[in-house]
Order: sequence, then structure tokens, then C-alpha cells
Amino acid sequence: MTLFIHTLRHYFYNNLCTRLFWWRTKQSHGVYDIVSLGNISPPRIVPQYVTLPSYAETGEVFDEPDYNSPPEIKSGGQILMMRQSCKLAKFVLDSTRSLMKVGITTDEIDQFAHNLIIDNNAYPSPLNYKGFLKSICTSINNVVCHGIPDDRPLQNGDIISVDVSVYLNGFHGDCAATYCIGEVDKYGKKLLSIAEQCMYSGISVCEPGRSFSDIGKAIEMHAIKNDHRVVSCITGHGIGTYFHGPPTIFHTTLNKFSGVMKPGMIFTVEPVIVQGTENVEFLDDGWSIVTADDSRGAQFEHTILITDTGYEILTL
Repeated sequence: MTLFIHTLRHYFYNNLCTRLFWWRTKQSHGVYDIVSLGNISPPRIVPQYVTLPSYAETGEVFDEPDYNSPPEIKSGGQILMMRQSCKLAKFVLDSTRSLMKVGITTDEIDQFAHNLIIDNNAYPSPLNYKGFLKSICTSINNVVCHGIPDDRPLQNGDIISVDVSVYLNGFHGDCAATYCIGEVDKYGKKLLSIAEQCMYSGISVCEPGRSFSDIGKAIEMHAIKNDHRVVSCITGHGIGTYFHGPPTIFHTTLNKFSGVMKPGMIFTVEPVIVQGTENVEFLDDGWSIVTADDSRGAQFEHTILITDTGYEILTL
């Protein structure tokens, strides 16, 4: 997913907010563990028979389309291939649900997902994408996006977002969901419900001729109506033979992305919804995005196709 880095002013403000909002987070948003970085095992091996994306060996991404270029209109053949990759991504994501128990580590979940992807002759898209070390993303509690699987065992009361992307027969598929671990408090359960509703609110306005900006308006209106916020710097994206490309799908009302949806366009809708401030920071691994006030976040994601009459969710 595409990131827009906050200004230096926001960075210093966020560091101050982390401490000021600590008490409010724990009192108003439930009781849960504040997650920090754990130990990360080496990247997993991919057998030679698996078709690799261009960045797999070097980590360098050079063949993604410029975000200022027009969104790709997929052909019938390309759409067929996208259906297959998206179907596999959703199968892997759904398969991880059985592992979501107290005591398992996110590294073990990554191992399971990696093996399942490889067993289906596909490549885990995040692996070595711009140097990312693992095959899926796992984001717990205050980590809202791009968490790297590590040796931290899941704890009772955690919520965990799992983001699965696969590269199958030359095309990427992408989806995510957030799960409860053990007994999660009512504030956490509400967050998950609102986050999923926000995603579907954005998807519901998709149809030919509609502005891309309508997606963000629908998402943010639903979040605010339910006393939650949207992390504005985390966006959806076009997807195909490339992992990320145009259009950029903003999940908030205040965005300037022009253009309208057309049949054959395929992109993700993946808002991150938080209990507190939308301000975020990066942890020292350079990937894990956390809330500045330590409040929890949840993310749900589907890849969708714009059809002649509306939309089709490819990752159902």
C-alpha cells in the first residue's frame, strides 16, 4: 500500500502526543498491550520453480507505473488472471484464521502463509518488496499497518490485522482482515466492526463514472459518525502485473485525486480505522506504522473490479 510521509512538523507533534495521550488511550479505548518490535527471523526461501516478480532477488522496484499515469484498463484475459490471484490471496487469508490463538507467534503465522502460497505455485508479494523481510504483514493493536512478523506471542485481548498478497502467474492479488485473539474488550470489538463497515461503505459507491474521491468521502463519513478516525496517509492502489500503481485510493474526504472510475479498472480499498488520533509514526524497522497516541487500529481490504454496471469484489 502506498504511503505519504507526514511533514517534519507532524513528526515532532506526534512524538509529543504519544506521551500526552497515553492515559486517555488506556482509559477510553480499552485495556490492551502496547506492541513494540520483536526479533525477526531470516527471510524465507522460495523454490526455483516459482515465478518471481521483478523485485524478488534485488528488492528494487523499477517496473511499477507512475502514479500520475492513467489507471490501467484491464483486458478480459487480464481480469481472468486477476480473479485467480485474488482468489488465492483470500484463500490464504481465510486459512490463517484457524491460527489466531493465544500463544502463537506472528512468525509462525508467516511461516504457515508462506508455505501455503508456495504450495500453490505462487510468490508472497511482500517478500523483499523494497526490502520487506517477510511474506505477509501482521499488525497488532497500536501497530496499524506493515507490521513485520516476529517472535512476539499473541496475547489474550490482542487484535491483529493480517495482510496477504500473492503473485500468481504474473498477477498480484491483495486482501486483509483484522481478527480478535481470545477475549477482546468491547472497544476493540466495536473498532473491528466499524473498520469493516467503513471498507464496505467505500466499496458501495464504486461504479463507472463516479469520482475516486467519493470512496474516501463515504469511508470517512461513516468513521466519524461512529466516533472513529481514518489514517489519511494509508491509501489503496491499483494492482495487476505490478504490486502498486494508479489509481491512488484515498480513504478520507480531503483529497485531490482526480479522475473517475471506468470498467476494467482494478484497485484496492483498504482503510485503516483508529480509536484515537489519525497521526502515526514509523518504528525503527522502517516499516511498522503505529498510532501516535498508542490507540488501536484495524484494517480490512478487498481488491475490486469496476464493471459495466458497478463493481465486483475479487477477493470474496
